[in-house]
Amino acid sequence: MANASNQESLDLLVSILDLEELELNLFRGRTPKEDRIRVFGGQVAGQALVAAGRTVAAGVVHSLHAYFLRPGDPSIPIVYQVDRIRDGRSFTTRRVVAIQHGDAIFNLSASFQRPEEGLEHQIPMPEAPDPESLPSFQERTERYLTASAPTELRRWLMRDRPIDVRHVNPVDYLHPEKRPPRQLVWIRADGTLPDSPLLHQCVVAYASDMTLMDTATLPHAVSWVDGRFQMASLDHAMWFHRPFRADEWLLYVQESPTASSGRGFTTGSLFRRDGTLVVSVAQEGLIRQRRA
Repeated sequence: MANASNQESLDLLVSILDLEELELNLFRGRTPKEDRIRVFGGQVAGQALVAAGRTVAAGVVHSLHAYFLRPGDPSIPIVYQVDRIRDGRSFTTRRVVAIQHGDAIFNLSASFQRPEEGLEHQIPMPEAPDPESLPSFQERTERYLTASAPTELRRWLMRDRPIDVRHVNPVDYLHPEKRPPRQLVWIRADGTLPDSPLLHQCVVAYASDMTLMDTATLPHAVSWVDGRFQMASLDHAMWFHRPFRADEWLLYVQESPTASSGRGFTTGSLFRRDGTLVVSVAQEGLIRQRRA
């Protein structure tokens, strides 16, 4: 069960995803007051998906493809402009551009589909310990909340967290060791969400950007607080296969097949606890070594 503070954090996320409609096809989103130098990519993806969904009469998201073009400024709102590309009998397509300071910072294409029957198969879910048996984020990170820890790390650890994240095999944030580019992570919204299917898809879109790029750094023992590297999401794609609730545990299976040219590529699969594959994810991120 989530405590009251966690539910408040989740309620704040829901309010952040509740965009203001300025005009037909035009929406405005705000950023929570956090000490960030740029807007979290998952927030922009989630808000853009909300904007697209607000213009669709029927159907649920089955795929999205997005590019992160510029860092978002957390001090001002983001305007989302929706282009109604196509309204078909089965599929509806939308394009969304997120704008700040007159420039596009993010571009998303999303496709919605009316429910229909078809062939069924899926890969099996790997074995993993139950999330309740794993330490919570707070339990796992208490040892880092010391004066000797980097200020950036302590600040990040002390933020309110609407998503409960539990690593099957956690990484030491300050002293990572080289390991294969694969990790299993349980995630869920830390509280109770309304029943809107679109909202649950948008919350998972938000959460899907939280740990994915870390997987590409595992073979190199690179910490995200390592100042020698510049890291940022470049593009993000998701395919929604079957219904799920974002406030119930999902196993996020992540693998990084390759890294090259200052970029790391990672794929992810999200499974319900009953073993049902519900979402597939792919992302490429910038992992650039800074020049001296």
